[in-house]
Formats: sequence, structure tokens, C-alpha cells
Amino acid sequence: MRQIPLSLSLAIILSFLGFGDACSTEPAINVRSAEVNDYGNGFVLDAMFQIDLGPTLQEALQRGLSLHFVADFELRYERWYLFGLWDKTISTFEQRYRLSYNALTQQYRLTGGSLTQNFETLPEALSIMARIQGRHVASRDDLDPGVVYLALLRLRLDSSQLPKPFQLSSIGSKNWNISSDWYRWTVRP
Repeated sequence: MRQIPLSLSLAIILSFLGFGDACSTEPAINVRSAEVNDYGNGFVLDAMFQIDLGPTLQEALQRGLSLHFVADFELRYERWYLFGLWDKTISTFEQRYRLSYNALTQQYRLTGGSLTQNFETLPEALSIMARIQGRHVASRDDLDPGVVYLALLRLRLDSSQLPKPFQLSSIGSKNWNISSDWYRWTVRP
């Protein structure tokens, strides 16, 4: 089990109480654009996020805490006559990311699936995590032409992957519980 430095724990507690610069900027994730495009034998997702970790998460990252993010996507057919209770789900996926900082090499490491990349700066790592390109979401047989489908997308910090003391602290804190709102749009093949 990895130990969290005492200075990091103290900084987090002080930031929750409102002391210091850690509370001056709140972290935020927003969906800038998202669309499902026709491509070859199916449909792919292209999306862009705007990610601002804020000072508290940046400091935690630089002190050795790994941050886990999840991009959630869902494509469904809404059955209006059933009041949305039994909508038909066409496709779902979760794209998981792990962002960490290596103090020895002074590089940020981003892992998504089996791909791992190192970056010199945090904005470079965040720009890669903020982009989903060409992610297959449905085959051509899954969607009927002329039918309107609902697509939903969000990116969130997975607080269940944080160490236990941080999970408890993240319950009421905007600094540790960041997520974009569900971005909704219609898809018509």
C-alpha cells in the first residue's frame, strides 16, 4: 500500500477548510463537441472535452497521486410511449484513463487501455485525454435509417480509484468530485 505524504494530506485538509490558494480555482470538465459519424461499416464517435484540474488536483498529481478518469458513452433508442422507462440501449462503452506524474523523470504519464504515453507538461497530457477520435460505437446493422437515436457522453474523475482517505474527502468536495454534465444529442443515420 502506497503512503500519502503528510504534507499533501495537510494541504488537502486546509483546502477543504478554505485556507490557501487551493480553493481559488475550481476544477471543471466540459464537453466542447461530440458527434457520431458514419464511417465505413459502422458509426464512430468524435468528441472534444475541456479539462481544468484546478490547483488541488494538480498538486496531488505532482505529489504522486494517480488520477483515474472515465469517459462514459451511451447510444439508445428512446421509446416515448413507455415514458423512457424501457429505452432500448444500442451501444455503451467506458474509456478509462490513468494520469500520473513521475517526479524522477519529471514527466506526466497517461495510460488509456493498453497505450501509455509520456509528456513533458500537464497541458500536453490533458489535450490527448480530452480528445476521442474514431471510437467505434455501432455497426451499420445496429441502427435503422431514418430513426432518431439519443447519444449521451460525459467525462468524470473516478473517485472510487482514489485511496480510501481521499474517497471519504471527495464526497462533499468540488475539488475532488469533478465530472462533466451528460452531453446529449440526437443521431439520425
